Amino acid sequence: MKLHRLELTGFGPFRERQVVDFDAFDDDGLFLISGRTGAGKSSILDGVSFALYGSVPRYEGGDRRLRSDHSFLTDPTEVRLEFTVGDVRWRVTRSPEYERPAKRGGGLTLEPARAELEEQVDGVWIGRAAKQREVGIALDEILGLSAAQFQQVILLAQNKFSRFLLAGNAERQQLLRTLFGTRRFEQYEEALEQRRREAQKRLDEKGSRVRTLLEVAERDIETHGLAGEDADVADADVAARAAAVDRAVVRADYRVESRGHERDAAVARADAAAAALQRLTDLAKQLAELDAARRDLDRLDSLADSIAADRARLEAARSAEVLRIPVESAARAVDRHSDAAAVLDAALADWRAGGGVDDDEFDAIVEALTAEIARARAAAEAEKDAAALTRAQGLRRGTLEELDTARAEIERTRAAVPARRDALTAELATAREIAARRDVLVAERDSLTVQRDAAQKLARIAPEAADADEAYVTASAASAEASTAVADLLRRRLRGHAAELAADLVEGEPCAVCGAIEHPSPATSDERPVTDDDLAAAERARDDAARREQDAAKTATAAREHLSAATAASGGIAPEELADRLTETETRLVAAEKAARRVAELTDELVGIERLDTDARAESEALGARIATTREEIAAADATLAARQTEIDAARGDHPNVAARITADIERRTLAQRVVAARRDAAERARVRDETVIDRDARVEASVFASADEVLAALLPDAERTALAARIDEHTAAVTAAQARRLDLELATIGEEVDDVALEAARGAADAAAAERSTAIASAADAVSAAASLHELAASIHAAADAVTGEAADAAVVTRLADTVAGRAPNTMKMDLETFVLAAELEEIVAAANLRLSEMSSGRYTLHHSDARQARGAASGLSIEVQDAHTGRLRSPQSLSGGETFLASLALALGLAEVVTSRAGGIRLDTLFIDEGFGSLDPETLELAMRTLDELRAGGRVVGVISHVEAMKEQIPAQLIVEATPEGPSIVR
Repeated sequence: MKLHRLELTGFGPFRERQVVDFDAFDDDGLFLISGRTGAGKSSILDGVSFALYGSVPRYEGGDRRLRSDHSFLTDPTEVRLEFTVGDVRWRVTRSPEYERPAKRGGGLTLEPARAELEEQVDGVWIGRAAKQREVGIALDEILGLSAAQFQQVILLAQNKFSRFLLAGNAERQQLLRTLFGTRRFEQYEEALEQRRREAQKRLDEKGSRVRTLLEVAERDIETHGLAGEDADVADADVAARAAAVDRAVVRADYRVESRGHERDAAVARADAAAAALQRLTDLAKQLAELDAARRDLDRLDSLADSIAADRARLEAARSAEVLRIPVESAARAVDRHSDAAAVLDAALADWRAGGGVDDDEFDAIVEALTAEIARARAAAEAEKDAAALTRAQGLRRGTLEELDTARAEIERTRAAVPARRDALTAELATAREIAARRDVLVAERDSLTVQRDAAQKLARIAPEAADADEAYVTASAASAEASTAVADLLRRRLRGHAAELAADLVEGEPCAVCGAIEHPSPATSDERPVTDDDLAAAERARDDAARREQDAAKTATAAREHLSAATAASGGIAPEELADRLTETETRLVAAEKAARRVAELTDELVGIERLDTDARAESEALGARIATTREEIAAADATLAARQTEIDAARGDHPNVAARITADIERRTLAQRVVAARRDAAERARVRDETVIDRDARVEASVFASADEVLAALLPDAERTALAARIDEHTAAVTAAQARRLDLELATIGEEVDDVALEAARGAADAAAAERSTAIASAADAVSAAASLHELAASIHAAADAVTGEAADAAVVTRLADTVAGRAPNTMKMDLETFVLAAELEEIVAAANLRLSEMSSGRYTLHHSDARQARGAASGLSIEVQDAHTGRLRSPQSLSGGETFLASLALALGLAEVVTSRAGGIRLDTLFIDEGFGSLDPETLELAMRTLDELRAGGRVVGVISHVEAMKEQIPAQLIVEATPEGPSIVR
């Protein structure tokens, strides 16, 4: 991976757009990023990290801190980075979330975070992703490194440089876990622990099942009295208790066999006693039935005379039934003729009452009246039409009058339209002229509101800005003084370094530099030696002063920015004057808005008037057409009424109307028709009467009956006749059955007698035998049930015991594996699986680091990975120790001096970068940054560090170093300078 170009706009200390061209340092390979403390050197690396990952290594807060405090509200914030991975060149652009002025309504609104990823294809940038999430996913695939890995491999960030070296086991494990993604090994450990718990749970459950089954079996054995000699095995082990159950099963089987024999014998005895009882019972029943049959036959014989009378009555009824229809038909014909004669007399009486006589020709009268009614009905229809026409004429004349009135009203309304139209047109023109100024007044009001608010704010913040500027000048002077003090101490220490070494010389012991045991001319110094504590205290004072200067600069810049913005926004006009202008403008705006509403109202009213005039004209024309049509209809209807009245007068005659004439004719015709129908019906019924009487008399004479009255007396209803026949048949069948039953029973009981004593004795013997049989069957069933239950329990006990044996073996294997992986016994190193994997990675990191540390420390120091067990049972495997060649002893990294710590941390960081890179797919790192102070190194050590950095350039790699050490400025000619301007924002040059 190689970085080419970085653009920073409104980011960190940079307000204006700053460009960093990394390709410009390709020929040098090593370049220095320098500048005063707080100028923004590390912000360049923050920009690289933010562009690639949306986060920075120094901040734990959100993206809001990334926006430059020097930016105006309208200034954008954006970071753009061009880089190459493999043969593909990419460009990523990001903006954090920040507040900006709202486009409408005033105030501030939140500008959302943005991200865009582009690929260069044939010199043209092609978009590949345009959303934060999509850009993040794409960059993960392209880079192959997480943010933590990137900061550990490419950006060796400030304040995190020596963290890996000095970390404890737990913190180092967390760092390595993040870099190498070994969380899955911890998950393997958790999964094995879960399997161990589940295996132990299954083992406990199966053991509990065995014990439960044994307890159930032992209770059954005791309940059924099968314990025998095993009555005291409840406290024995599982195997002995299971053997006792097996012996109880044998005893249960023997009990089943013996009680089965007893049951079979009892069943045989009960069957024999029951057979003897059944024979005596059947004989006693047959004798009782014989006595009953004899009594039933005597009863049937006593009913013989009654049955003979019923039989004679039934025969007479059946003979009369043959003559029923002729006799009843003749009677009905006589009755119907009498009814017809009475109807004829009534019809003639009604005819005479209407003015007729008995000798009239009724058929001719009916025909003449029918023709007259038909003619009158036609006239009646004309009469109805004439009445309807008369009513319609009245309605038409009323409608004509209403139409004339409506037309006159419309014409009066139309006459008033022109004057109203002219008045509305004039008022609309005036309202439009006033409303046209509304948008101008709105803009003027908004502008004056912003100016007034800005003027009020200006009066409030002007004193605060002056105080902030004065505080910044004071803090800047203090920071410069503290930096000068540190530089003076460093120069004094370099001058007195030889004297410090000489002060540590002991006669007869070798010199730490040359190894000589004689010290003829030790160096001296008139100045007081500068100790590490002096230098550290001065650096802390310098850093504190720099932080105070930076904070004061941010506060002053923000105050100046707010003051400038307020001054520009207010236009230099006093707040009171702006308030008066605003009030006047709002008054005019209210009038303009009212006029705008009136314009809409007047426009709608004019349109309504025009529509009303058009509609009225059309309605007046339509009314005129309807008036003419109505008058024509009235004239035509009058002519029709005159013609029909003549026809009606002729048809009415002497009656008040045609309908009365028709009613009178219909009534007279109805009387004549009744006489005609009655005469015809009476003649027909007389003929039928004569024929049926002759037929009846002939049939009665040929029968056993003397007259028709005897026939009617002999008739019986169907139900009664059926009942008589059934009684006769039932008596005959009962006599036959009783005789046959008596004969069968007499033959079956010849010579047999049964008394009650013998019967009761047989019944008692059968009951006793049945009771013995039930007892024997229940006892045998209990034995079978007990044996079956014990057989099932014994099988379950053996199966459960076998399952416990297998489960115990499986649980032992899983438990040993889980304990070993978790760092418990038998794991003597107390090292879990994840730590074991990370320890292997750490060994490679240490080996890679020692290649550089040995040279940087002139062979004095090497790092050692230690897997020694830690005190108080703590986890082991991730310790780092330092081998000191001068003493031959291992020592803690915390015992190294500041410069030694820097060298060891640099070597370890480079070794870590190599191993992480190889694990990430062996990507090539063509750009590397080191953001750490080199001020703690003496000149010789600094030279070794510079030599190591120079070696990193091999293969075309570009290394960027952030430092303000003067010696490094002299040794690294290629430099990128970050400089804070007097106004506050920084620039890159």
